[in-house]
Amino acid sequence: MKKYDVAVIGGGFAGTAAALAAARNGAKVILVEKANCLGGAACNCLVNPFMPYKIRVGEKKVPISTGIFKEIHEKLEERGAMRHEGFLEEELKYVLQEMVEREGIELLFHAYIFAAEKKDGKVCSVSLATRSGVVTLEADLFIDASGDAQLAYLAGCPTVLGRESDHLCQPMTLCFRVGNVDVDAFLASREKLKIAHAQALAAGELMNPRENILLFKMPIPNVLHFNTTRVVKLDPTSPEEVTKAELLARKQVYEIYDFMKKHADGLENSFLMMTAAEIGVRESRMIVGDHVLTEQDCLALTKFEDAIAACNYDIDIHNPEGTGTHIYSFPRGEYYTIPYRSLIPKDADNLLVAGRCISSDHTAQASYRIMPTVCCIGEAAGVAAALAKRDGVGVREINVTELQTTLKNSGAFIGI
Repeated sequence: MKKYDVAVIGGGFAGTAAALAAARNGAKVILVEKANCLGGAACNCLVNPFMPYKIRVGEKKVPISTGIFKEIHEKLEERGAMRHEGFLEEELKYVLQEMVEREGIELLFHAYIFAAEKKDGKVCSVSLATRSGVVTLEADLFIDASGDAQLAYLAGCPTVLGRESDHLCQPMTLCFRVGNVDVDAFLASREKLKIAHAQALAAGELMNPRENILLFKMPIPNVLHFNTTRVVKLDPTSPEEVTKAELLARKQVYEIYDFMKKHADGLENSFLMMTAAEIGVRESRMIVGDHVLTEQDCLALTKFEDAIAACNYDIDIHNPEGTGTHIYSFPRGEYYTIPYRSLIPKDADNLLVAGRCISSDHTAQASYRIMPTVCCIGEAAGVAAALAKRDGVGVREINVTELQTTLKNSGAFIGI
């Protein structure tokens, strides 16, 4: 059994940033990922592009997700892999891999956490399913960047699922790409496609309840990216229900692609290029932490004393029951902050959580869940874990002012 200073579970934007930040601040780190690459939802679920993370100041747009996220963004730009916040996933995989290897972080792919041991309020070890059997890891500090609060849940920390009234989560979506598209012709025909889609939806002819067809341009010529399937009322933490979701979503992909070929231009010579390796999950478990970030915290543009990241992305709630998307946009130039206390789960002294599963309510989660923001949350978790290891204290006892200063000195924007 190997022993580490910090073990990070989950190699998405939050987990990768956490591992990098911990290693850069002196910790011996292992980063565990269930897939074959880093990048999380961006690579496994084709979540693309980056959602807005800038505020307007005068005539300029100023990023508020900086630090390690800015570093990743700049590396993608240098490699010609960015266009209008859309990015090439293969380049992202390589950029993240190089960054992690440069810091001497140990990587373990194809490893899925299924158990955690906790004694006297501390996580002692985690058990991973691998192709050679069970691998057990020990660490002084753990960071749960699984997206589903998987480690926290397995360690017996309290969690909640979905919205408070009925525990339904935002819909799952299987993203897909269409190749060999005459993009200009397709975009010119979007109005007639919109009308035909609305009529078909009203007539009950479509299994997909989404109210529109959401698509994005890619940095690749003649390719369109679609984030438009919608699977509702299934539990993203249930393996049986996620299986149902994958099957239904793939049917929706073919349904909408065939529908577009009938009602839009530019697809005459197109082909269904790819679907994501796994369905995208917007929301699942969230921890119950030392502070529950609420809708009111966000609407009040709260600047917490222990802020570690900032966000101004819309409260973007895809209807958990079917048609409709509720969007609340924050005032121009404004933002709220995320407190360090929301990264600390109840009933654990050496565990931090980073990503979309931090402690919050359903509505707040609908805003901060985007990749730029969770990358910044992950960076803060990594620094905090390294400080806890250095000082031999629990995650609640670290010097939060030093955490904030370290983040600022690394180029992070924390909003205070």
